[in-house]
Amino acid sequence: MSFEEILKLIDHVSDSALTSFKYEEEGLKLSLQCGEKTVLTAAPAMLSTDSVEKSREKEQKKSREPEGNLVKSPLVGTFYAAPSQDAAPYVKVGDTVKKGQVLAIVEAMKLMNEIESDFDGTVAEICVENGESVEYGKILFRII
Repeated sequence: MSFEEILKLIDHVSDSALTSFKYEEEGLKLSLQCGEKTVLTAAPAMLSTDSVEKSREKEQKKSREPEGNLVKSPLVGTFYAAPSQDAAPYVKVGDTVKKGQVLAIVEAMKLMNEIESDFDGTVAEICVENGESVEYGKILFRII
């Protein structure tokens, strides 16, 4: 088989639906394999401006780690800043607190759980509203 014949054979195999071809002749072994090249491309995702802005806000919140000591909710429930509706809140922003002092209540399954400060310091921020539902680990207070 001549060189030109081999080239023609390669062209024919490439143009056909064959995926492999073997040819043997007096001391000549020819093996051709063809496969489709699959290129996967993803269509660009369409993002709304709202989702882009929310992503940016989340990134900014992560990058701005709050200073001070954080008091987090130990359970899922409802946050109450005062022992009753007509009572004054346990603490306000700017109040000085001692370790072990009650800061608020989280009601869970009709049980009132007192949230105590683990730190001495000043209440810099109350991160939730009275009556708001809180998850485990949600930041309730920032104490500096």
